[in-house]
Amino acid sequence: MGTTINYSIAGDKTQNLNTLQKIGLTLGSISLFIFLLTWVTGMTLTPNWLYLTAILFGFSAGPVLYAIGTYKGLPAGIKNNGVYFNSLTNRGALGWIGAIILTLFYVCLYWYGDWFGNGTGTDGANEGAVALFDPLSQIMRGAPADKWFLYGTFYTIAILFLGIKFMYKYRNSKYHLIRTVVVMFSQLVLAYMLPYILEGLNATSGGYYSLNPINSWPLNYDFMTGTRIDARIAPENQPLGVAYMVWGIILFLIVTPFVTYFVGKRWYCSWFCGCGGLAETAGDNFRHLSDKSLKAWKIERWLVHSVMVFVMLMTVAVMYSYFSKSEFSLMMYFPAVVGYSLLFGLLGLAVLLFIFLYFNGKGKSRNFMLVGAVIGMVMIVSMLLSYLGNDSQAFGISSDTIKKGYGFFIGAIFSGIVGVGFYPLLGNRVWCRFGCPMAGYLGIIQRFKSRFRITTNGGQCISCGNCSTYCEQGIDVRAYAQKGQNIVRAACVGCGVCSSVCPRGVLKLENGPEEERITDNPIIIGHEKHPTLRR
Repeated sequence: MGTTINYSIAGDKTQNLNTLQKIGLTLGSISLFIFLLTWVTGMTLTPNWLYLTAILFGFSAGPVLYAIGTYKGLPAGIKNNGVYFNSLTNRGALGWIGAIILTLFYVCLYWYGDWFGNGTGTDGANEGAVALFDPLSQIMRGAPADKWFLYGTFYTIAILFLGIKFMYKYRNSKYHLIRTVVVMFSQLVLAYMLPYILEGLNATSGGYYSLNPINSWPLNYDFMTGTRIDARIAPENQPLGVAYMVWGIILFLIVTPFVTYFVGKRWYCSWFCGCGGLAETAGDNFRHLSDKSLKAWKIERWLVHSVMVFVMLMTVAVMYSYFSKSEFSLMMYFPAVVGYSLLFGLLGLAVLLFIFLYFNGKGKSRNFMLVGAVIGMVMIVSMLLSYLGNDSQAFGISSDTIKKGYGFFIGAIFSGIVGVGFYPLLGNRVWCRFGCPMAGYLGIIQRFKSRFRITTNGGQCISCGNCSTYCEQGIDVRAYAQKGQNIVRAACVGCGVCSSVCPRGVLKLENGPEEERITDNPIIIGHEKHPTLRR
């Protein structure tokens, strides 16, 4: 009997694509051509609803049909054979082309939005690519489309239909099926539909990104800026405005630490976060490109925590500048001194908490507490000097300047251009691993105060290296497995792929007592004797 072999578009034998793969590739190519035509030339295609339907159908059905054609007839299980021989997934020509197109898209999105045709017509009407999305935008929010609606729609389509592809590929794992359904629901309903529907009903104001109820600070760094606060406390936005504000504070201070304690950071990074959702679906084929070196791990630790400190300083600076202005909306209820005292008091309590945890902590966690206390003291002193000098600036710098710097370098270049545009070159979790402040915050909780761990059965490990190869966070999982040690790392997002690709069932995602979480019982290798057995 002959064996049916399916080939990938990125492989060496693209002429052997089967019928479903060819149909899927054709649909996707047509949709891409229509979009590029309107993007590059600025041409307005009419009727726009017809071309919009063609684009949405092609980008939706194309990947699904291609995935079915690729994996149909093959046994259920992880299929990463030949990824290092494919041009798209081994930093070859197709990989570089894909990276260049994605990078150009993000550059245009952030700095050259008019290239998409946003309100560039003679009468102010939309033209080009944005005009295609007007019918859908009118239905969802009662307003013409803009570049962010275009981007949000593409982002959601990528997660939904590449999520279906992900589920079909990993269909033997119940964990992956449930996790991907939650990711797709979170993006479609919570991150895409709900914010736009609320915007269309004029229930709240403040922008699409800030209305996602799962988008927590510090990832949502705009949460405590003056314009957002004013929008949420404005009378016309009640009661949802204040509800969103209260929920955002509770989400960061209570819900996030509580849930992370029981199940680890995976609940956010791999189940609800939009950035993680795109990485797990659209970026799945690039997970093996993550840097596994010790040098990369050292850079990761310093960089992600530096961004976390940066966003904390920026938020405090913006809040201080806002509180210190006489036109602050809440000052109609409280004297100005109450606002100042509240901010200084909260910082003082945070410093005292860090000091308490420092003297009562153990191991390396004490270093984080000490750093937190020092940062808090610097904030208090700097802001106190500004206050006594009647200067609304924080740290001697305009808070608006700090916010713009963060938005440019971190929000645009790091999370967008590098984080997504470089999928085919650096892997699918560059932003999550090196730059996301939310991942840094969750990682500290997971590392030092959580029940989550990945347990290993080292006696069954055959050192195949699948787990380390497909760890999108660059963790050398095999090294832990060989020693029989539990994997307790701040970087781990609990995607579960390492467990899925293990042919021996060595790895298992578990939640258990903290006391048994960190193990140090390595398997004896070679002739080395255990210290307790030496004479």
